[in-house]
Amino acid sequence: MRNALLLIVALIAAHGSVQAQQHVLQAGIDVLNYEFTIQLPDAGRHIDAHALITVRRSSASDNVVFDLVGLQVDTVSVNAKPSAFQKDKATLRISLGPISRPSADTLLVDVHYSGEVEDGLIIQTDNKGRWRAFGDNWPTRARLWLPTVDDPADKATVTWHIIAPIDRKIVANGELIEEKVMSTENGTVGGKKKITTWRMSKPIPPYLMVIAAAPLVSYDLGLTARGLSEFPPGVKQSVYVFPEQANYLPGPFERAGDIVEFFARTVAPFPYEKLAHLQSSTRYGGMENASAIFYADDIFQRRAVTDGLIAHETAHQWFGDAVTPRSWGHLWLSEGFASYFEKLWVEKSEGEAAFRNGMRELCDEIVNAREVQQRPVIDTLQTEPMQLLNTNSYQKGAWILHMLRSMLGDSLFFGGIRSYYMHHRHSNATSDDLCDDLGTFAHSDLRWFFDQWLRRPGFPEITTDWKYDPQTQSVTLEIEQGSRFRPYRFPLKVEIQMPGGSSQFIVVDVPAQKSYTVLLRKVDSPPKELLFDPLIELLAAIKSKSTK
Repeated sequence: MRNALLLIVALIAAHGSVQAQQHVLQAGIDVLNYEFTIQLPDAGRHIDAHALITVRRSSASDNVVFDLVGLQVDTVSVNAKPSAFQKDKATLRISLGPISRPSADTLLVDVHYSGEVEDGLIIQTDNKGRWRAFGDNWPTRARLWLPTVDDPADKATVTWHIIAPIDRKIVANGELIEEKVMSTENGTVGGKKKITTWRMSKPIPPYLMVIAAAPLVSYDLGLTARGLSEFPPGVKQSVYVFPEQANYLPGPFERAGDIVEFFARTVAPFPYEKLAHLQSSTRYGGMENASAIFYADDIFQRRAVTDGLIAHETAHQWFGDAVTPRSWGHLWLSEGFASYFEKLWVEKSEGEAAFRNGMRELCDEIVNAREVQQRPVIDTLQTEPMQLLNTNSYQKGAWILHMLRSMLGDSLFFGGIRSYYMHHRHSNATSDDLCDDLGTFAHSDLRWFFDQWLRRPGFPEITTDWKYDPQTQSVTLEIEQGSRFRPYRFPLKVEIQMPGGSSQFIVVDVPAQKSYTVLLRKVDSPPKELLFDPLIELLAAIKSKSTK
């Protein structure tokens, strides 16, 4: 996800605290699959829908709770038998009855519901009078139109049956299964409509479950990343836009195939049935819905879609979508990864200098951000996910990965990332999982690094000085850390530039103490200059005293 284009706090407040309530996961309850049938209107925001929800119960729980806000529940059944239920402002509680087996059982819950949708499914008419609907669920807005366990830790597969006016293009997660016209004889109200079925066969969290229903036209990008998909023979990609934007294509999406192939070769095969890019009504610059990335409408209108935006949202298909943070406090596992892999695409496509300039810009943003100074990256005390869309999750998260890469080297870093991804693919992960997988692969204890950079605010503030002693022909380096944050432990690369133009690189392992003095090495003559962190590998504010 790219940062919101609008200040969203007010939008959350419009629905009160009910929308933002955290779901309390029920022990022994796991949703395996959702199958939604939704009849969309010709105009307005009223939907008629039912959800078939496959639930696995592994304990003696006699009920299941789904999040559902602002809609009316008409009937509920469990395994085709009517079931008692309670509906309040925020939840739907359904009686499951006694467990049928001592170990576990699987139940099919059928919920028929309807009503005016206020958010989550953005239904509106644009300035050309065109009715359209786009899902936009992050972080907890699926509950405003879908009965779900609206929590990132409960991932499930999903099937969509969307009944809509025949002139709407329907796009959703996964693979297109069927599209057929329905007439009034088939029971459809209001003339000819069509029913479109999409199926996502890999589990995803509810915030990624979306549909698009709009008068869109498609541009086929063809089969990309051949041999690099979990669904052979490759990744089918396409772009969906409103008709007036058709002459914009392929435009920036000409590189979409290269981006997917680069990430697939770097990490693992692409995890989903296809990848669609859609002009949409999302409130974000881009939203990484699994296999169907939504981009903000006005970015297309301004023709401002960039390689970086496409790369960021595409990287999320692996990190955030296939490997999903278990809780919102670990959001950097999604946004930090996408931000860093966006920069890795810059390194691949524009070269190392552009990449390092990009990392320097991120560093400048980090050291000037108030939330970095006040709160840790793993912010489990923050109960409002929207507040986590900040510099800690994005820029600092990216820099943490960059420092790990610099410290471990490319082979161990990317090998460890691949190990982490494969261990948690189509499931959930925490920061400790990443620490363990990287550390195991690299045969290194990284706990100190993760605790230091993720679990407390701030960054090193360093003042450096150096002296040359002509008698011993040695260079002494003095490093002092500021008092605003506790001292950090870090490797500091130093470039010793000599008068003749030659250079030597030394890595100093700086301990977590306020002052540190180290003898670097003997050199034949006084250095011309010492450069600290010349390759932009340390997140720090560095100042140098005058040389001697």
